[in-house]
Amino acid sequence: MAFTPDDWSAIRLTLILASLVTALLLLVGTPIAWWLARSKSRWRGPIGAVVSLPLVLPPTVLGFYLLVAMGPDGPVGHLSQMLGLGLLPFHFSGLVVASVLYSMPFVVQPIRNAFEAIGERPLEVALCLRARPVDAFFSVALPLARPGLLIATILGFSHTLGEFGVVLMIGGNIPGKTRVLSMQIYNHVEALEYTQAHWLAGGLLAFSFVVLLSLFLFDPKRRVF
Repeated sequence: MAFTPDDWSAIRLTLILASLVTALLLLVGTPIAWWLARSKSRWRGPIGAVVSLPLVLPPTVLGFYLLVAMGPDGPVGHLSQMLGLGLLPFHFSGLVVASVLYSMPFVVQPIRNAFEAIGERPLEVALCLRARPVDAFFSVALPLARPGLLIATILGFSHTLGEFGVVLMIGGNIPGKTRVLSMQIYNHVEALEYTQAHWLAGGLLAFSFVVLLSLFLFDPKRRVF
């Protein structure tokens, strides 16, 4: 059974979304993880809880509030319209924003664990050698945290591939624009096209297994969360 043109379109869009979201999460999540690992601020707990909220919050709940915030009467909607960007819901850009927020803990937490595992000693040595804090971060902390960054990349990418609830609420089911792989599987099931659904779902199942297996083989003792 070959994939249909709609299947290939959904696969392509999903891979683009997952790649873009993972790159953005690494850029945004790394400084957040560093702050959470090093800060003594009283806001560390509340901010850490907000970042981790998607782990326990139903995707449809998060999607609903994002839809309200990005809508024409929401603060994000007002801002995007003022900037000439239009409304984000039911566009690819809205999917990117929602996916970044929903996958945030899957990237931040492994990087935070890696930063915490470094300890104080390597950074103190760097500072004693007159390295600036920013130099110590890029030349000492980031190289030592490379395994955590790799795990975060894998988890962020694979988690974005399987999103459904947030995607449904924010992006809808528009072919070629917001119809990602999870939505295409849903369409096949709804149309009782179980053979096509098996091909797509089986591919995701195999990919997920390989991802988890690679994480355990990479370092079975490392904490992912």
